[in-house]
Amino acid sequence: MTDLPPLSVHANPAGIKRLAVLTSGGDAPGMNAAIRAVVRTATHQGLEVVGVRRGFSGLHRGDLRLIGPRDVANTIQRGGTILLTARSHTWRTPEGRARGAQHLRDWGVDGLIVIGGDGSFHGAHLLQQEHGIPVIGVPGTIDNDLYGTDHTIGYFTAVETALDAVDKLRDTGASHERIFVIEVMGRHAGHIALEVAVAGGAEEVFIPEDPKPVDGIVQIVQDSVAKGKASSIIIVAEGYPGGALGVAQAIEVGTGLETRVSILGHIQRGGSPVSSDRVLASRLGEAAVYALMDGYSDVMVGRRNGDISHTPLPETWEKRKDVSRDLYRCAKTLSV
Repeated sequence: MTDLPPLSVHANPAGIKRLAVLTSGGDAPGMNAAIRAVVRTATHQGLEVVGVRRGFSGLHRGDLRLIGPRDVANTIQRGGTILLTARSHTWRTPEGRARGAQHLRDWGVDGLIVIGGDGSFHGAHLLQQEHGIPVIGVPGTIDNDLYGTDHTIGYFTAVETALDAVDKLRDTGASHERIFVIEVMGRHAGHIALEVAVAGGAEEVFIPEDPKPVDGIVQIVQDSVAKGKASSIIIVAEGYPGGALGVAQAIEVGTGLETRVSILGHIQRGGSPVSSDRVLASRLGEAAVYALMDGYSDVMVGRRNGDISHTPLPETWEKRKDVSRDLYRCAKTLSV
């Protein structure tokens, strides 16, 4: 039997003594698990952690405080973010970023960990470029649309939340012999929609990556009726042109069948994170601390094929992360 490796002190060639952490943009289940991992990893390595409240908006205003292991106790199972989040217009200006950078210097911060999506990474990248403060990004967004990581924190939970709603709506649709068009989140990406469509047994799925004409849904519904299907579930990503309302209108006009629309919206962001999100967030939070200690900056820590990866922040939004085409094909095959 192989012994587990002992806890050890990670090398710190960058000389990090105090780091800061913030959450920015839309909240995602698992953000608290990532904060917890950052704080406890840093503490184990003898580092201090400054928590920034309300994202870049709070950094601009100087809303900072020291946090330790007890501050993150009993948070791994909680949705949302204990550091709170907000969108900041002031951070889009050089003056706003300069003020935030000064607050970090005043607190003796050697590096900043930003948990969020592409907008948050833009802000972190500019901070590093303009003021030389080392920044590490941790992918926290339910859309799963960041290049450089197989999955983002919050994605797994969002899929489970949406799937639970789809299962319940299917019961109602079957009872009333109706068509339900269900819109899930995904402004520019169809990852949630595609996985929910396969797991929920949907008859069709519409995603931004394949903006096919909506007219084709009419024939699909007519074929389903001809096969004896009394109800249908159609999944639409919010970023698909026209959204769920456009798809539903096309069905009603083309078939005359009663159609209902359900837009799940922000419910997908909330709730206790599932185990996959807790584990992913824990690993990436730990990796972010080690990345700073190793001298990395302006990169996102991610997980690819089970291993930790480091991707330059600009690549996370400049390079396109496609949906699984195999899964897309599977959705079509199984909808007959």
